[in-house]
Amino acid sequence: MRTRVSMPPPMFSGPSRMVNKQYLLRPANSGFIAASLLIAFIFNLMPWGRLMAAPDVVALVLVFWNIHQPRKVGMGVAFLMGLCMDVHSATRLGENALAYTLLSYGAIMLHRRVVSFPVLIQSLQVLPLFAIAQTVVLLVRLVIGASFPGWQFYLESLTTALLWPLATWLLLAPQRRPLERDETRPI
Repeated sequence: MRTRVSMPPPMFSGPSRMVNKQYLLRPANSGFIAASLLIAFIFNLMPWGRLMAAPDVVALVLVFWNIHQPRKVGMGVAFLMGLCMDVHSATRLGENALAYTLLSYGAIMLHRRVVSFPVLIQSLQVLPLFAIAQTVVLLVRLVIGASFPGWQFYLESLTTALLWPLATWLLLAPQRRPLERDETRPI
């Protein structure tokens, strides 16, 4: 007579167990990607005053598309968006362009890793990317001769990372297929 030995569940089952795979996503529309980047740029144009915790929506949308569509949105788009932000904010030409390009490079390097986690863990994964991009901007300003603004300067990175779940929900919404299959639809 054989006895069955049951194995205890593994302590860590890996990120693949944590992913919610309910939705099959459609391909991203290039027009929608461009429109989301334009809306993010317009959002960054809003007069926030001296509010240090205002999120960088362009960086958020760039990282999102670099992670989810790295072949459509790359470092060239990030460089152009950075130049647009430099012209808007009247900073040294190339300050934001350099930061966004490095941010895009980091997001593309981590894109397979980040999508394997749930959305809340993804926001923790992208927080260092936003902090590094902000550090690049700070270092450029310090080299030029500006004074250190204080550690509250990094509140922008924190609020941008906190908006990651909302951005994921909004930007993936047009790509989601319905859970119930409609037999009258051809796709």
